[in-house]
Amino acid sequence: MWLFILTLVVTFFFAFWNGFTDAANAISTIIATRVLKPGQAVILAATGEFLGVLLGTAVAATIGKGIIDPNIITYKLILAALIGGLIFDVATWFWGLPISESHVLIGGLIGAGATAVKSWSAVNLNGIINKVIIPMIASPAISFIFAFLLIALIMRLFIKFSTSKINPYFRYLQIVSSFFFSVTHGANDGQKVMGILTILLIQQGLLQTFKVPLWVMISVNATIALGTLFGGWKIVKTMAKKITQLRPYQGFAAETSGAIVLAVSSFLGFPVSTTHAISGSIMGVGATRGRRAVSWGMARKIVFAWVLTMPISAIFAMICYIILDKFI
Repeated sequence: MWLFILTLVVTFFFAFWNGFTDAANAISTIIATRVLKPGQAVILAATGEFLGVLLGTAVAATIGKGIIDPNIITYKLILAALIGGLIFDVATWFWGLPISESHVLIGGLIGAGATAVKSWSAVNLNGIINKVIIPMIASPAISFIFAFLLIALIMRLFIKFSTSKINPYFRYLQIVSSFFFSVTHGANDGQKVMGILTILLIQQGLLQTFKVPLWVMISVNATIALGTLFGGWKIVKTMAKKITQLRPYQGFAAETSGAIVLAVSSFLGFPVSTTHAISGSIMGVGATRGRRAVSWGMARKIVFAWVLTMPISAIFAMICYIILDKFI
């Protein structure tokens, strides 16, 4: 029982950290355009996160059953996966690099799972390729294209108007798009923690089948929202100021494009990265102003962090499992 409780605590802390860092992506653009003050943006995002987790469980099923063989999952394995991922999380947060909490968790599960059975046979390679790797590559590219085309359409439609005339209207629209992005972030990222908690309940004998209880949805919801309220300002600063400069109509295009990608991915059960989606969108918006409008040096650092996320998280989880195995 004590191990079950410890694993629950670490799982909820992972959810909190997700809100603290990853959910900051949802409000970075609206802060960059100064449509809302940071405190107002955080409350907006927390509300959206809270609603988003209630929209479905397809991603939760992918995390709970589609990454590694669910029959090998133990409390020790989940602890190793989460602690290993959190180590990488804290390191990248310190440097202000926006990474994918999805791929942190998936990398942790892969590393801990392979170490637990001393074989890669427990890893669902086809599921990882089809539902993780391909969407991981495709989502920022699609977000980039969507945002580029949407901002080009807006510029075409309002070519006869100055930005000073249209920005006041887009300030209101951006509040809507930012809320929409927060909802889709909750619908995708919140489900990942829901999947872990549901597996824990099955292990403890409190559930017989993989069906996410309503109280799990609500509790994960509240935890991510709480993390968002505390805010991850290092990540906000990177996303809001270090990639490209944004105006309200550009922030609207970036958030809308990223949210569409997240909504479709959540429906299909793809645990994609909200970081990848919004980063791709922001770069797409910046690219319409020319190559020099985007800080490609910062973009390269972000992409480099993305590439390292799954393998490094897996290695940390392996080390954590080996250590835990000596004491538990």
